[in-house]
Amino acid sequence: MHSLSGVYAAAVTPISDNFAPDLDGLPALLEFLAGRGCHGALLLGTTGEGPSFSIAERKQVLEAGSRIRETVPTFRLFAGVGTPALGDTIELARFAFDLDYDAIIVLPPYYYRTAGDDGLYKWYSELTKRAVPAGRGLLGYHIPGVSGVGLSIDLLKRLSEAHPGRFLGLKDSSADRAHALALGDAFGSDLLVLNGTDRLFSDALAAGASGCITAMANLVSPDLRAVWDAHLAGRTDPAAQSRLDRARAISERFPPAAALVKDLLAEFHGFPRWAVKPPLEPLEPGRAERARLAWRTRGQIA
Repeated sequence: MHSLSGVYAAAVTPISDNFAPDLDGLPALLEFLAGRGCHGALLLGTTGEGPSFSIAERKQVLEAGSRIRETVPTFRLFAGVGTPALGDTIELARFAFDLDYDAIIVLPPYYYRTAGDDGLYKWYSELTKRAVPAGRGLLGYHIPGVSGVGLSIDLLKRLSEAHPGRFLGLKDSSADRAHALALGDAFGSDLLVLNGTDRLFSDALAAGASGCITAMANLVSPDLRAVWDAHLAGRTDPAAQSRLDRARAISERFPPAAALVKDLLAEFHGFPRWAVKPPLEPLEPGRAERARLAWRTRGQIA
């Protein structure tokens, strides 16, 4: 099993009312996640609103996040560094590795949506050669419903063969069970595949996935950890997986995930009511109340 296997939260980014990152709030959130079973967290992913921040703001967030190591030295850190510009992505990747982040997770360059595998191969190869040091790694980020650019299995094979030990694998947020199974058929456990959809966690593990990174892990990491621990013991935990299914259903009813998760963290775990950064908007009061009610009663939701 890969040393970076496990349960990760796609952490929200604490944001003040003036839309600047709340840098003092982030270490407390990460300590909370560590105490609820997360092996680590991804900062500045989709749930972390990464593409909405400037390069300078992203660096501030990554630096603030690294402070978790002062209290939880073993907590693993992934940095979301994807931008449409190769140079900006290289700059952010080097910054993250200088802070001792374990790996970077990188969206494809998402402006030119008709780019083919050859162009994507060159882009990821340049990034890997110029920014990923020995002993650290890069994972592609497959979320075509958001980025508009998918990472094919053939592309993953080319990159992993060309950059062994540095191109590690994939965060699969396709929310597609068939794709999760196809990754397992193609790679088994040879590629570090971290599933991004709570509903598919058990299926993905059975197909060879190495763990998960999900938005709902901010709230339901004990259940994700129960499924993970059962898998390591050669078992399954259908009850925990069923609770994950219900949590995922609520997230799909009340998007965007960043706004929902922040509201529920405040309502049920005492965190500040952090803002979301435009163009995202907070849940309007009526929807927020309905989401909270659904969360309170999710044990009865089919």
